[in-house]
Order: sequence, then C-alpha cells, then structure tokens
Amino acid sequence: MHLNLKPRNRLSKNPKKTRPARLGATISLLLFMIGLPLLSVVGMELLERGSFTHTIQWIVANQTLFFLNVGLSFCLLAFVYALVGSLAISGSITTLLLGLMALISYMKVKMIGEPFFPWDILLNKESMDIASLVTGKAAMLRIGAVLVAVIVVLLLRWVLPRVTLPLISRIGLGLFSLYAMYAFGVKTPLAGKILDHAGVNEIVWNQQENYTNNGLALAFTLNVKNSIVPKPENYSDQSIAAVAANLQQAQSSSGLQKASVSADPLNGKKPNVIFVMSEAFWDPTLLTNVKFSEDPLPTIHRLQKESTSGYLLSPQFGGGTSNVEFEVLTGNSMSMLPGGSIPYQQYVSKPVPSLASYFADQGYKSMGIHSYEGWFWNRNTVYKDLGFQTFKSSEHFQNPETKGYFISDAEVSRNIIDEVDKTADPMFIYTVTMQNHGPYDDPRYGENQFKAEGNLTPEAKSILETYTQGAHDADQSLQMLIDHFKDSSEPTMIVFYGDHLPMLGMDYQVYKEAGFINSSNTSDWSLEEVKKMHSIPLVTWSNFDMPKQDIPLLSDSFLGAHVLDMLHMEKPANFALNSQLAAQVPGLLSNLVVDADQSLHTSVPDATKALLEDYRNVQYDLLFGKQYLASYIDHDYLSKTAQASYNAEFTDPDSSLRANGESSTTPEAKPVSAQ
Repeated sequence: MHLNLKPRNRLSKNPKKTRPARLGATISLLLFMIGLPLLSVVGMELLERGSFTHTIQWIVANQTLFFLNVGLSFCLLAFVYALVGSLAISGSITTLLLGLMALISYMKVKMIGEPFFPWDILLNKESMDIASLVTGKAAMLRIGAVLVAVIVVLLLRWVLPRVTLPLISRIGLGLFSLYAMYAFGVKTPLAGKILDHAGVNEIVWNQQENYTNNGLALAFTLNVKNSIVPKPENYSDQSIAAVAANLQQAQSSSGLQKASVSADPLNGKKPNVIFVMSEAFWDPTLLTNVKFSEDPLPTIHRLQKESTSGYLLSPQFGGGTSNVEFEVLTGNSMSMLPGGSIPYQQYVSKPVPSLASYFADQGYKSMGIHSYEGWFWNRNTVYKDLGFQTFKSSEHFQNPETKGYFISDAEVSRNIIDEVDKTADPMFIYTVTMQNHGPYDDPRYGENQFKAEGNLTPEAKSILETYTQGAHDADQSLQMLIDHFKDSSEPTMIVFYGDHLPMLGMDYQVYKEAGFINSSNTSDWSLEEVKKMHSIPLVTWSNFDMPKQDIPLLSDSFLGAHVLDMLHMEKPANFALNSQLAAQVPGLLSNLVVDADQSLHTSVPDATKALLEDYRNVQYDLLFGKQYLASYIDHDYLSKTAQASYNAEFTDPDSSLRANGESSTTPEAKPVSAQ
C-alpha cells in the first residue's frame, strides 16, 4: 500500500531523511489503528461494568472474545478513516461513537435492566428518557471520561505524522471494513465459522448476560440480525392448516357447551369494556421489611377480596410500556421475539388483528386513550394498524389537570367517563395513563401522605414515598370510575392493571434495600425473584354479576382471551389458541415459564412444546408471514384492514400538528426528558 507523506515542514530533498520519516509514519499509523481499538474496548467495558477489576477479569478470562471486540472496533475506525482521511479526526469520531454506545448501554441497564440494542436507534424522541437520568455522579463521571478521551484523541492531530492514503486504497479499506461489520451483523457462513471457533455463545433470551459475556461491541453487532425475525423452521401452509383444523374442532366443542348454558344475564346487551393500564402501577406493600403509615391502595385491596383478581406476568421492568400493550392487545408474546425488541417501532407496519379490531367487529366503538402525546412509541400509526377507530392522546384533552409532571390519573378517569356517557354504542376503551411515570427521586407531589418505615436510606425512602403517593392516586382514579359506573344503566366492565414494576432508584435500589431481591445483577436472580420482579396486580370490576375468579398468574399476552371468556364472547382464532396454551403454561417469558401447577421453569415443559410451536407459527404468520391462517378460519377478522375513518372526530389542525410531535401553541404536559 503506497503512503503519500506530507510532513508539516518542507519535504526534505535528501532521500535518506525521507525514508526514516516514511517508516516512522507507517509505524505511527499501525500503532494508532491497533492501539486505539484496544483502548476503546477496554474503555467501553469499563464504562459499562463500572469496575476496572471486573473489566480485566473479563479480558483475561475471554481473550478471544476481547480480540473479536477489538477487531470490530478496528473495522469501525478503518471505515470512518476511509471516509474522513484524517487519523486523529477519524479516531475522535470513533471514540465518540463507541463511548456513546457504552454510555447509553450503561444507563439502560441501570434503568430497566436491558443494554443498548441496534433498534434503539429508531426510538427518536423516546430516547430522551435516558437523557433524563444523566444527573447522577456515576453518569457524569462517565460522560466526562468520554469527552476527555475524544479531546485527547483529537489533539493527536498535532502529534501524529500526516499520512494520506491514495483514494483507491481508502475505498478498498472502507469497503473491506464495511463488509466485515456486515458479515458479523448478519452472521454470514464465514463469520459464523469464526464465531463458532471463538466459542461465542449468543444468549438472545437474556441480553444483559449476552452483553456481559460477549462484550458490548460484539453483542451489539450480533443483535443486528435480530432486527428481522427469522421464520420458524416448521412454518408452512400445512402447519398452519393443522392449527386451524384443531381450532375449528375446539370451537365446535365449545359451541355445544355454550348451547347448554343458561340465558345471558345481560339479555343480549353488550357491556362497555374498559381496560386501564396504569403507568408503572404496582403494590408497594408487597415490599419485604417495609411498612406504611396507612394503606395506600384501599380500592385495589378491596377488589382483590371481592372480584376477579390476581397477577399478570409482564415482559418488562421499569419501562417498555408499549410492549405490554402489544401483548395484551394482540395476544402475541414478546418471548417469541428477539430480546429487547419494540414491536411498535420495528414490526407493526401493517394491519394486525387485535382486541380493538375484534370489538369493532362486534359493534363497539373501539377507542384508545393515552394521557401523553400520540407520537410516543409511534402510537398514532400503530393504533390505526391495530384497528382502533379513535385514539385520544393528550393533544385532544381539553384543559387537562396535571399532577406532578403529567396529566393526572383523575383527569384520565374523567375522560373515560365523558367518552362513554356521550357515545350511544357500547365502547371498548384501552387506556394508558402517565401520571406516575418514573423516575421518582424528585418529590414531585409535595408532601407525601404515605410514610414508609423500614431499613431504607433517606434517598430510597424518599423515592418509595413519592412513588407510593402516585400509586395511591391511581387507586383513587379507579375508585372514581367505579363510583360513576355502579349507578349507570349501561353494563360496564373495568380491567385494571399496571404495565411493569416501577424503577425505584438506580440499580434496583429500593428493592435491594427492602430485601425484595438479593442482587442488582439480574443474572443472579432466582426464578422466584424473576417472577416477583415481573408480577403486576390485576383487578376487575363490573356493575353486573360475574363469578369471582382467582388468577394466580397470567401472562399479559393471555389476558385478552381470559377477558373474552369472562364475558362469554366467542374468541377469534388467535385468542382461542392463547386459551389453549394458557391452560398449560399461564406464565410465559423468555427466561421464565410458569406451568398450570405454578411450578417455575427456565423453558417450556416437553408436553407443551408442540402447542408452543403452533403459537409461535401463528404469531409469525400474523406479523411477518403469508397470513395462511386467514384462508382457513376467521378470514374477516384476521385480514381486516385499518379503519377508513380512523380518528375522524379529531380534526383540529393544531391537534394534528402536536399529534405528530410538531410545534403548537397549546400548553403541553411536561415531557419525559424533563424528569
């Protein structure tokens, strides 16, 4: 490779002096291109692991994996250098990119126990959630370290010899580097052999462990291919036809049983069905070794004794609300998708059958209500694809009451009541609240009514009391709905639950101090601890008679089918399959399976594997496949297009601007990033 050297002083006419200069420049180039990736990987791992000792231990124990990470960092540096043509500038850009990757991954792990994924780049404005946490000492030290490293590398511009590669050489280097990163990202056959020879074990079902074992750069690159969900091995027209035949047979048997059931107590009148998914709602009285000055959740605790109630198994912790919506509304499971996926951002780009479209087919007005802006998690578009007729986001609330940073839960209840009372048709409403969104380190409700007692630091005590005040407000907003509809002539059912446990301090602070878990490292959690950290209270209420049921544990993806059973409504094909699977494994996460006896497993028992494969095939068919199932059963529901008049009732131009995340003159609730 020919090097065109341009020293800052005049080129010497003495060839004997030129040759040593050229040799020195070549050595400097090699040292820089090798040394910077080595130091970058050490720095990235140190930023994320937080301990120099743990970083060195990982390097010593995983030397092959370390050098694979170095190789990928080299490829990134070489690609940037091929574009920029300056060693120091390309080095500073690469250092900044890798440093940001490590910083974001560190913050995500501390927030919700998940590292930085390739598809997180698609989050746009949602990524500001992470920016809201860069106020702690540990975060500021890491940011400072990255900035110092970038500046130091940039200053090398005045130290390194000026080396210029011919254009053809730079193009070749750039193409080689780009292909190498692509090969590992999609795992080409050659890259697969290298990874197998290196002993790489990709742990897609536990991404934090995946990143810890394989290193940040390698694990991030390997996840690129997971942006596209692979087709199941036995997915075919024939396999889906077999599933449809089994479902039709089950429906026939179910129809015979229903024929013998007594008359409908509602005399054919369709009840309003209101789902309220309360932001980060959980029962803080479940914390070990903590007591409160008074009961913060009187409504929830009363309903747990009087009506159908239990616990839902959430796929999320601390964030990722839209993934819970996805499970409940579609009946699909996050355990069938790559770890860390966000279907609303990645996969829902066409009409997908859901509870919203099902109830719309039954003569209901199908409506989504959310007290934050409609662009968040891409809900404006996704709700249309899920078959909602109307989506009322915060842009369409009239002079809403705020509490803390966001629109209050009480205001959401008032909007639910208003929408039901002014609508002639029965309503299916899926509600997502926002008031008690974390973090909770700022006592945003003023003087908290509920005092916590226990072995907690002052910081943890303040966080817990602030959260509990918000949870109490959610409890009271539910009581507001009950007080209104108990005297209503319209039969109404309310299903109330949270999306995930709250993030009570960085690194699971409150949970650890309260003795609820033994470690902040999720890889060390027992199956019982995994279950506890993903179990959310579920309560129901109705103003008509419904038998009380106890639900020990049920995955969010199975909730829709269960509610349809409670209402004695015929289930469409995919929800009917959910019921069959839930009877055998009511709890289903990627790293936890709960069987019908409430025993805990790391994987599905052998007796259920065939049914689970049917479930996986149907989910793939509906989201990514050729929609074979619709040609055999429930064609109208499974192939339904989006509502032509979606959101027609909200035609205000200013609201439309704000719904798309654009500017307007209307006052807005304080954004997540402001926390």
